[in-house]
Amino acid sequence: MREIKIGVILSYVSIFISNIISILYTPVMLRLLGQSEYGLYTLATSVISYLGLLNFGFGSAYIRFYSKLKVKEDDKGIAELNGMFMAIYCVMAIITVVAGSVLVVNASKILGENLTNYEIRTAQRLMAIMVFNMALSLPASVFSSVITANEKFIFQKSLGIVQTILSPMLMLPLLLLGFRSTALVLTSTILSILSLMVNMIYCIRKLKMKISFRGMSFAKLKAISTFSIFIFINMIVDQINWSVDKVILGRLSGTVIVAIYGIGSQFNSYYITFSSAISNTFIPRVNQMVERGEKEELNQLFLKIGRIQYWVLYMILLGFAFLGKYFIQVWAGEEYTDAFPIALILMIPVTIPLFQNIGIEIQRAMNKHQFRSIVYLCIVIINVCISIPLGARFGGIGCALGTAFSLIVGNIVVMNIYYHKKIGLNMLFFWKQMAKCLPASGLVLVFCMIFFHFWKVNSLLRFVIGGVIYVTAYILIVWYMGLIESEKVYVTQILGRFKWRKVNDRNSRKS
Repeated sequence: MREIKIGVILSYVSIFISNIISILYTPVMLRLLGQSEYGLYTLATSVISYLGLLNFGFGSAYIRFYSKLKVKEDDKGIAELNGMFMAIYCVMAIITVVAGSVLVVNASKILGENLTNYEIRTAQRLMAIMVFNMALSLPASVFSSVITANEKFIFQKSLGIVQTILSPMLMLPLLLLGFRSTALVLTSTILSILSLMVNMIYCIRKLKMKISFRGMSFAKLKAISTFSIFIFINMIVDQINWSVDKVILGRLSGTVIVAIYGIGSQFNSYYITFSSAISNTFIPRVNQMVERGEKEELNQLFLKIGRIQYWVLYMILLGFAFLGKYFIQVWAGEEYTDAFPIALILMIPVTIPLFQNIGIEIQRAMNKHQFRSIVYLCIVIINVCISIPLGARFGGIGCALGTAFSLIVGNIVVMNIYYHKKIGLNMLFFWKQMAKCLPASGLVLVFCMIFFHFWKVNSLLRFVIGGVIYVTAYILIVWYMGLIESEKVYVTQILGRFKWRKVNDRNSRKS
């Protein structure tokens, strides 16, 4: 449990550092690259990201099958599982190189006629490096899955923090040397290689990871594939939902509009990251609870994580709604103002599924994720059909509306019914408990509407003061009106742990 708690803390530390660095670094990057070059990088990334689908959802499958073997204390079976997944990912890496080469060669046909010859050549160079990075990351993911399955979150999150800090340190000199968008993908590749080496050494030396290729069989491969196929469909859906808009806009309007949409989408990515910080650390624990048949405990965990994530997400969403427009104008530039409504349109519909995202892991652990995959596949078709005409008519905002609609139908309406009817989660109890958050949430909203009506955010000083007042008011209202007693105790324990560490640090320095 200690690993999980510290892992959660380190996740938020990582997110905080990442966001601070991004806030400081992104404006510099945008100005060094220019709007068109950044749009080109975003477009190339969107195309190559589809190759990430070639892992076929095997990462989640590994944790599930590992948990089964760990409960049985089957060390031989774990070694054979490691060997099978290593072999699978190496094959996938070869397929990635072949498929990626086809994409690179046909870049002009894929990206559309709105790009110049220079932009096409640049895109091809970016895509080639990305393909190499993607192929490398597939066998490397075996080691990261082993670390996650063993709940070694302190090491994992600490490594992530180091990568976050190193990224701009490597990227900025390359940008200044004139590598432009190539600097972004080169940095990512270098960090991938370093991460692979560190994870591999940690797994072999610290976790005593064993790899055996003797136990591979068609029966095991079939079991893994049967479980993974619907996760794979899920991945396709998510990839289309978050990437297809950029491809559509690239073909309809060119790289400038893609750049604006990319900034809006970036804020949505930050938003999603905050929610996954908690839920990701509970993946191994959820699998073990499912194996032991702890249904009531799963319901309690679902509610507990959901409420914590809700308060974090609501603070971010509301703060962005009242302060985000000015921030984007100052941070990215006036030409990116349209990124604000795009970001807000994308963020609102993902809020509910984000504080329910532990439910996804419960489904997978139960091997009942098939329905979600099928529903999402239907929804993504609707998304594409809606986004194309809306994108042609309203640009980036139209594409965002198409994506938002599909997410509302699939993530909120259909999946909540499924959670209750088929997964065994008591959604009536869940929403009854979540409804207790409404008075505090409503009061914060009313406060913001009144305060920001009179307090116009038109300068950096007013932005900072307004932000401080908002966060202070939010914390006070939520603490006294929103949090239940167990949540207050949990927060107090975390703060107490930090205080205890600070005291120990001071004592150690004195000695």
